[in-house]
Amino acid sequence: MMWEGINQRKFPRVAYKCHIRIFKDGREDDLNTVTENIGVGGICVVLDKQLGLFDNVSLEVFLDDDSKVECSGTVVWVVKNHPKVESDETTYDIGVEFTDMPEGDKAKITQKVEEILASQS
Repeated sequence: MMWEGINQRKFPRVAYKCHIRIFKDGREDDLNTVTENIGVGGICVVLDKQLGLFDNVSLEVFLDDDSKVECSGTVVWVVKNHPKVESDETTYDIGVEFTDMPEGDKAKITQKVEEILASQS
């Protein structure tokens, strides 16, 4: 079932996988993963570690054209994924809203989202 709030977003999101580093509590504890979707307003990632709702994080998002976007973010939703079989580990879908993003980085993400949307039509 798709989250009902998706149509209430201010900025569209597109399915897009790229490498991301998430730093919580300074730069010591970084989490490496890939995005599930991205938009100018934020991202969704799947982690094997839960982050707390409203946690502040620092982000490095590596777009496929070798450019990097750096900004802060706030965890705005967390959904626990229950394992399908006993051997699977529990994962968490984490929604992060971008904050303090420079205009140039917003433009990079906007361009990427528009490219993906254009290729789908």
